[in-house]
Amino acid sequence: MMVTIPACMIDALHAEAAKAAPREACGVLLGQGTAIGSILPTANIHAEPETRFEIDPRALIDAYREARSGGPQILGYYHSHPVGPPEPSATDRAMAAADGRIWAIIGMGRVEFWRDGPSGFEPVGYSCPAR
Repeated sequence: MMVTIPACMIDALHAEAAKAAPREACGVLLGQGTAIGSILPTANIHAEPETRFEIDPRALIDAYREARSGGPQILGYYHSHPVGPPEPSATDRAMAAADGRIWAIIGMGRVEFWRDGPSGFEPVGYSCPAR
């Protein structure tokens, strides 16, 4: 699997991670098919936001309503690891829903994409197509 994402969205993911540090940033990846077109930053409402994330349920519900009304689809989620690599942590693996969604994880100056599949997280390649 390969996803496409505009370079400006990669920059936006880095900016969200920097803005939230030392807490984890989080939000929703929006688009169509395997093309991520935008991100929806959300509040991290977890009680321990320095090491865990929880997307604000109201923002997630609103994103699903928008998708059902013909808006961009929810392709997955993103979060940052302020002091770790951009790969699923043990906590991420334990909390994952195995729903096939894409996860973007920002850490150590990189963004990596993962698919949350039935057998766990699998790395996903990405490209930033020219305009």
